[in-house]
Amino acid sequence: MLVLDGKIASHAIKESLKTQVASIVQSGKRAPHLAAILVGNNGASETYVASKVKNCAEIGFESTLIRLEANVTEAVLLATIEELNNNDLIDGILVQLPLPKHISEQKVIEAINPHKDVDGFHPTSAGKLVQGLPTFIPATPYGIVLMLEHFNITTKGKHAVIIGRSNIVGRPMSILLSSNSPFGNCTVTICHSHTPNLKDICLQGDILVAALGRPEFVTADMVKDGAVVIDVGITRVEDASAKKGFRIKGDVAYNEVALKASAITPVPGGVGLMTIAGLLKNTLQAYLSNE
Repeated sequence: MLVLDGKIASHAIKESLKTQVASIVQSGKRAPHLAAILVGNNGASETYVASKVKNCAEIGFESTLIRLEANVTEAVLLATIEELNNNDLIDGILVQLPLPKHISEQKVIEAINPHKDVDGFHPTSAGKLVQGLPTFIPATPYGIVLMLEHFNITTKGKHAVIIGRSNIVGRPMSILLSSNSPFGNCTVTICHSHTPNLKDICLQGDILVAALGRPEFVTADMVKDGAVVIDVGITRVEDASAKKGFRIKGDVAYNEVALKASAITPVPGGVGLMTIAGLLKNTLQAYLSNE
């Protein structure tokens, strides 16, 4: 059984990016610049954003973190985004989700200049992805494809089953895996909360992607022998015995599923690290397209 270690794959990608950025700076040009907006003080969001800023520094990117209070108005947030849209020194913009309920996430996503949409959530990016045109790919699905590429996982002709249909993971993942590309060409089934016989469908999957946000939902009896299992879930589960008072759980019951899988991503240390790698590659792409 192969552990699809995000530390190994993301390190390789970051080293490549680091070399490219060093070459850019040595040529006398500025470094790529990512701006992140964090609204409120959600613990998980704080962790994610801090990791993104840290990774930018590691590969030589500039980064700006803008913090806004949880009660900030939608208008102020939109105005902040517009300032970044108009700043030629900012290449990529991300607004950390989720947002407080009084703010429309869709309005915020659509407010970002598509040329700076390094999260790949803007309708323009999504439309281009569907049509197979060059675009920013949502960072998590992009990271998963980069992981499949790094570990040379064969996808051609395989049946991929995806649990979850979000615009952030499930839908774009289905497009990538079904696309006519080196790490696509799968037959794809998307499952969701209204899918009957979910277990039976999962058992058909040569590649199983779990992206539903329910800790340890996927158990061994749902997984085909020899399947490649990609666990996108990351949930904080309270645990008084843990040092931090919680443990991070994926959507897959790792210990039992690993006994059946041919390859599997751990949580933590798997897809989450690859998501950041995808974001960094998108940011460099945004920089190069603005040059």
